[in-house]
Amino acid sequence: MSHSQNNLHARAIALYDQFTHVHHDRRAFMRDLTALAGGVVAAEALLAAIAPNAALAAQVAADESRLTAQTISLPAAEGRVLNGYLVMPAKARRRGVVLVVHENRGLNDHIRDVARRLALAGYIAFAADFLTSAGGTPGDEDAARTMIGKLDLAHAVADGAAAIRALKSYSGSNGRVGVVGFCWGGAMVNRLAVASGEDLAVGSAFYGPAPDPALAARVKARLQLHYAGNDPRVNGTADAWVQGLQAAGVAVERFDYSGTEHAFHNDTAVARYNPAAARLAWDRTLKLFAQTLR
Repeated sequence: MSHSQNNLHARAIALYDQFTHVHHDRRAFMRDLTALAGGVVAAEALLAAIAPNAALAAQVAADESRLTAQTISLPAAEGRVLNGYLVMPAKARRRGVVLVVHENRGLNDHIRDVARRLALAGYIAFAADFLTSAGGTPGDEDAARTMIGKLDLAHAVADGAAAIRALKSYSGSNGRVGVVGFCWGGAMVNRLAVASGEDLAVGSAFYGPAPDPALAARVKARLQLHYAGNDPRVNGTADAWVQGLQAAGVAVERFDYSGTEHAFHNDTAVARYNPAAARLAWDRTLKLFAQTLR
């Protein structure tokens, strides 16, 4: 890709990030993208390159014979429930459990695929739908983002913390629970670490905005934080959070992936997916889980 193409993609990604995480105004986004690309057709082609495409093939097939999967409901806070996709190795034995937290598009096929990757690695994985209380993740991702933006964040965190407690004693669990999340889910990893205390053993957060550093002392889990190099919106919260965790004596690892974009781990986002960084970050996550959840 030429320098000019790289620059065009970088500017388009910045527009897309503002649209998906800040203003959620598709008409304004497409107007700006069309101006950047030089025309409607070019803008549509550019959007196809930078936006996730759920139709792309999964890394682990939904009918993988080595796994069993089902949709379940877990008890959440204040009488609510949290629905989600539970997948585990078909061979029965007690295993560590990983809560998988989706991006701001809700529970979709990509996140289910991530859960299957964890199950193939030997864990029970529960990909939660944090839009359960709003009626569940819709098929329209713009609608899902709008719904995510309207969630009561304190309720969502409480529901996730309740799910972690339920997963500790879930059938087949060895009592150790971890969490991994991406984007909105990466932010939830940090918040759930604050809310769950000793209930959570470990968390791996991918490009997730951090909470108030003053809350770091409540974290008891080991944390691994992954940041894209070209992600100023998220990275602006990183230093204070990491410093707060270190000052509180929390075992934390920070990894920055130079030259990568927000969502670099998402292989359905063609222009932003970075195979080398995604593989390295995932390998680091699996190594951490092997040390804490086995």
